[in-house]
Amino acid sequence: MRSKLDRSRWRLSEPRVSGQVGATTWLRQRSRFLAGLFAAALTGVFAFSVRAQDGYDYYSFTAEITWRGSQALEICNSLFVGGRTVDQIYGQELAGLVPGASDAMPRSRVEIDERLKIVAVGVGGNDAVPPMRAAYREGFGCVVMAPHQTAGDIDKLPLLQMAPPPGDPAATPWPDGDRAEQRPLPPDVDRAALDAAGNWAFDRASHGGHAGQVTLSLLVVHRGHIVYERYAPGVDRHTRTRTWSAAKSITSTLVGIAVGKGLLKLDEPLPFDWPPKTQGAPDPRKRITLRHVLHMSSGLYPVDNDHQEALGSYLSYFGGWNSADHARDRGLIREPGTVWDYENYDTLLVVLALKTALGDQKTYLECPRRVLFDRIGMRNTLASVDRFGNYVLSSQVYTNARDLARLGLLYLNRGKWNGEQVLPEQWVDFVRTPAPSTRRSGNQYGGHWWLVPDARTDLPQDAYTASGARGQFAIVVPSYDLVVVRRGLDSRRGGEGLSNWDLLREVLKAFPSRRGGAKLVATAPE
Repeated sequence: MRSKLDRSRWRLSEPRVSGQVGATTWLRQRSRFLAGLFAAALTGVFAFSVRAQDGYDYYSFTAEITWRGSQALEICNSLFVGGRTVDQIYGQELAGLVPGASDAMPRSRVEIDERLKIVAVGVGGNDAVPPMRAAYREGFGCVVMAPHQTAGDIDKLPLLQMAPPPGDPAATPWPDGDRAEQRPLPPDVDRAALDAAGNWAFDRASHGGHAGQVTLSLLVVHRGHIVYERYAPGVDRHTRTRTWSAAKSITSTLVGIAVGKGLLKLDEPLPFDWPPKTQGAPDPRKRITLRHVLHMSSGLYPVDNDHQEALGSYLSYFGGWNSADHARDRGLIREPGTVWDYENYDTLLVVLALKTALGDQKTYLECPRRVLFDRIGMRNTLASVDRFGNYVLSSQVYTNARDLARLGLLYLNRGKWNGEQVLPEQWVDFVRTPAPSTRRSGNQYGGHWWLVPDARTDLPQDAYTASGARGQFAIVVPSYDLVVVRRGLDSRRGGEGLSNWDLLREVLKAFPSRRGGAKLVATAPE
C-alpha cells in the first residue's frame, strides 16, 4: 500500500460554491479521532492513544479501505449489472475513476467469483489493509461488505425478490416499453444540427474537449418521441451504468410521491431521532426540515468537504458503514436554510426520512419499484442498498439512458404518466425553484435537481437536470418540450468532466428558438 495516499484527485462529489464556513476545531478533532479508531481496529494497530494521533498516519489506512471498496463495487456492478468485460472495466470504468489506470488495483490482486458473483480487491498483499469485497444481490445490484466479511457472509446481505412487471418491453411501445417507431423528424428540427450535437458529444478531441470526456450514450426526446439515439462501441440501450449523483433526483421523486400521499411534509422537522440524545436541553437539529435537506441547506457539519474518502460518505458508500446512522451523526454549525453546501449525507437524511415515514422494512425496500420504476417503465433500474438494508440513493443506482429519459418525461409531463398523476404537480414546481440559499451563487440548485445558473444567459432558464459525477445528465427543458440524456465515463481528473449546460447548448441548435423559459421564483420562505 502506498504511504501518505493522496485521494484528493478522485473526489466524487459535485462542485460546491465558494465561501463555505469551516467546522469548529473540536468537530474536526472528533472526526479525525473516530477515523483513527476505525483504522486502528481494522489494521491491528490496537496500541492506540490520543497522543499517537500526531505521530501515526491513521488517515491513509481508512482511505485505502474505501479506495478498495470503491473498486470492488465498480467491478462487481460493471460485470454483473452492466454486462461489461474486465478489459472494458480496466480500460474505462477504473481508468476514469482513478488518476491513471496504473493506480487501479492490479488484476493479480483482484478475485472474481462468477458463481457467487462476488469481487474481492486487495487480496494476496503484504500490507495491513484487508481486502474489500462487493457481492451481487438480487434486486439491488452489488453491495459493499464490511472489511471483516468474506464470501461466507453473502447470505447476510439484503436481497429483494419481486417479480418483474408484466409485459414484454421489446413489444411495448415507447415510453412504457422499448418499441420505438421510426418516424420522420418534425420539419422545424434540423437533422444536420442534431447530428452535429451528437458528434460534439462523442468526438470530444475534435471539438475542443478533453480525452477524459467519454460519452457512452446520447438520447434526445422531443414531444415525447425519440428523435436521436446513439451509443458508443460496446454499449447499447440495455447497458446499465451508475448514475452517481443523478440518483439524488430519483430520491427527490420518491419523496415527492410520499409528500403527495401525506406521509411527509416539506416544512416539518425530519421524522427521526438524532444521536446522541441531548440531556436537559432541546436539540437544535430538530429545526431541520425536509425542505432544508432537499435544498442542501441542512446546516449540519459538512463531513464531505475535507478528507471525504476517510471521514465522510465514502465510508458508507465503500467502507461498509451504516449510511443511515452516520448521516445523522453530525452537529449543527449553521442556521438551517441559510447556507448551501452540497453534501451526500444530506440526501441520505432524505432517504432516512422516507424510510421512517414508511415504517415497514419490506414496504421501504419495495418502494422504489412499486411507486415509481414499475409505474413509468423503468424496468432497467436497480437502486442499491448498504449491507444494513438502507438505500444509498445519493449515488448508487444503476440504469440505462432510456430509463433516465422516462424520469425526465415524467417531469416534462408535470408528474403525469398515461393520464395518471404519479407525482404531484406542485412537486415538479418545487424541484425547479431555486433554493433561497443559492441566491448569491446563481440560483443553481432546487429540490435535488440542478438549475441553469443565472449567468448562463445563452440557455432557457426553465431547464433543469439530474446530474451525476462522470457525466450523467437527464436534462428537462419545458419550453422546448425536450429531454436530453447523456451517459458518460468522464475522467475524475480536475476540469475534465463534460458540461451538461454546454451539451444542452449544442443540442438546442437543432431546434427553433422558443420564447419564455423563465426560472421559477421561490414562494415559500425559509
